Amino acid sequence: MKEKIIQKAAELFITLGFKSVTMDDIATEMGISKKTIYTHFSNKTDLIKETTSYVFESISCGIDEICKTEQNPIKELYKIKKLVMVNLKDEKSSPQYQLQKYYPEVYSMLKQKHFKKMHECTLKNLQKGVKQGLYRDNIDVEFISRIYFIGVNGIKDHTLFPIENFPKTSLFEEYLEYHLRGIVTKEGLKTLNKFINQKVTQQTT
Repeated sequence: MKEKIIQKAAELFITLGFKSVTMDDIATEMGISKKTIYTHFSNKTDLIKETTSYVFESISCGIDEICKTEQNPIKELYKIKKLVMVNLKDEKSSPQYQLQKYYPEVYSMLKQKHFKKMHECTLKNLQKGVKQGLYRDNIDVEFISRIYFIGVNGIKDHTLFPIENFPKTSLFEEYLEYHLRGIVTKEGLKTLNKFINQKVTQQTT
């Protein structure tokens, strides 16, 4: 039951926001009493901690699988982007903003875990790309990795990128292209252009 509560809570929090969803909402959606939820979680903050950890671990496992099997670093980044978007959806509730504002301790803990995972993943991706000749060999991988993390988090700020003007899916697509254009070689650009052309084709069909 505890895992089912976490899964339903994750779905509601991501779709509607951490502040917006109440324990009553979760209980009603699941057809259980609120008391049942409190037998597994002492309060809403406790539930949010476990829910965010669950979502983070689920995405991390998916990323690990992609990194194990995908040899091309550019394709790897596009696959990871797709995985993240499927899991986090094209939400309109500003869940990150609500988490940061109303549950700052949970947000801080999650951000640290996010940085550690993303830094590790991005470093390997950059090193792989340089080795394969798809990324320029004069890039500072430590610097690029940190800048990429800052950018990924920055575009989630809905005050800077209002959803009505910057739909989440296209925003991440544009940022990934922006990131890659700054580091690819001529050979790497050939692979990147395949994904760009594929996107254009999908938009026109």
